[in-house]
Amino acid sequence: VQLQASGGGSAQAGDSLRLSCLASARPSSGYTMGWFRQAPGKEREFVAAIRWSGHTYYADSARGRFTISRDNAKTTVFLQMNSLKPEDAAVYYCAGGGGIILSSIRIPRAYDHWGQGTLVTVSS
Repeated sequence: VQLQASGGGSAQAGDSLRLSCLASARPSSGYTMGWFRQAPGKEREFVAAIRWSGHTYYADSARGRFTISRDNAKTTVFLQMNSLKPEDAAVYYCAGGGGIILSSIRIPRAYDHWGQGTLVTVSS
């Protein structure tokens, strides 16, 4: 499965952006898709994930402002980002993997497939 992220761009604090991640093929049952981000000089961090079942998980920094969702075909995952803050600026990566246990859902190395990243900048 190849993943392609898009939708990044420049925003001002308080604005919204919507990221998309398109999978090259319909993932198999049990596939989890997530979003991570990496700011300059920082480690890649978990943002949100959606399991095959539809259950969603968020980082504390994203909860209440970001929403992860997917289309019915389960080939595209979206990250709706509202009330953006300057600290949200980063390269955002979509990721996917099969057989990811719940305790690992926030760990980058648990994911097998990664998109190329899309840059989000937020000015104050």
